[in-house]
Amino acid sequence: MGKSGHPDVRDLAYTATAGAAAGVEVVELGGLFERARRHGNDPCAPLRPAFHQLITVRGRPMRISVDFVEHELPAGAWLWIRPGQVQQFGPDLVGADGTIVVFQPGFLPPSTVAVAHMDPPYMQRPLRPDGAAAEGLRRALDHLVFEYAALASLPLESYVEVMRHLVSVLVLRLASAQEGEHPRSAAVAETFRRFHEAVERDHAVTRRVEDYAAALGYSQRTLSRATLAAVGTTAKKYIDERVLLEAKRLLQHSRLPAKAVADRLGFADASDFNKFFRRRAGTTPAAFRAQARGRRAASPPSGTRRDRTVGPAGALVELPGAPERPVKSGASGRRSRARRGLRAPSPGRRDAPHSPPRDPGRSPVRGPARCPVSCRAMLRHPCSERGSGV
Repeated sequence: MGKSGHPDVRDLAYTATAGAAAGVEVVELGGLFERARRHGNDPCAPLRPAFHQLITVRGRPMRISVDFVEHELPAGAWLWIRPGQVQQFGPDLVGADGTIVVFQPGFLPPSTVAVAHMDPPYMQRPLRPDGAAAEGLRRALDHLVFEYAALASLPLESYVEVMRHLVSVLVLRLASAQEGEHPRSAAVAETFRRFHEAVERDHAVTRRVEDYAAALGYSQRTLSRATLAAVGTTAKKYIDERVLLEAKRLLQHSRLPAKAVADRLGFADASDFNKFFRRRAGTTPAAFRAQARGRRAASPPSGTRRDRTVGPAGALVELPGAPERPVKSGASGRRSRARRGLRAPSPGRRDAPHSPPRDPGRSPVRGPARCPVSCRAMLRHPCSERGSGV
């Protein structure tokens, strides 16, 4: 629990229920709250699961937040939450009517991963199929639920294969319904897939497009064209939005001070991080943290740009900006700094006594830290083989 009374985000590993086949589980939403408590988890706390979740609702609407976007799931809606996303159920989870299918990365065969387009970009909006698509999903889920409960009727190896095939049917049905709502001319380009994997792994190492291009063996224009075709934005903006998302996750769901967040994300110092965050979010890290945690914040000044978090799916969430807290000066400021163990600046010269020491290995140029080794050493060259796609 953080000092503010808000829990840190918790990484949630897959834990199979006793007696269940490893790799997949089918759970009723109405029993999820008590099941999570039995495992020592608070389902209404922010969690970062390491597994896939397919959620569908049958009865009254249910709310869930995924990476700062709140979704309302009406009856008949589906939502696919991917490994690594920060989720938070609302209090209406108690008594919710629906089903959640959980499966581990690597559980599905590579052929399903390829045909279902499980590589990025991911569609994050809830899916509301109708007609034949809705009926196909209902029948696929009913069959999965039936076979999941029939563990004793088959040898374990046969049972696991039946589960693998039935989850594949459900995933392929969902992919087909998504294609019907949002058709795309072709599968995601291999160029963007490799770029996305590199950004996921190394966004705290560098924010320079040229570093990724050199490490992956592409030109900067090729990366930008592939990113624009896949998610509708430039390669540079895609990198910056990924860094911004991770910064927001850490600010809202951890007790780390802004200086530690800056260091974890590869900024030269807290000042660079503040400039980056304010330029892209329209508010300071401190103001964002206060507002995200429900504190009363001052009204944004006239002309303040609103924060727009853009994910790979294009979903937007807006947060009003807020003015920075004024810095104390004079005798009262010196006394305040003294109480905190900080040296007051000497008169007549610029001084920053509480600035973090600069790493001698970092470049003095403002912006992302430059590694003294080559970009190929700084960025581990991603494997060109298609794995599980997640």
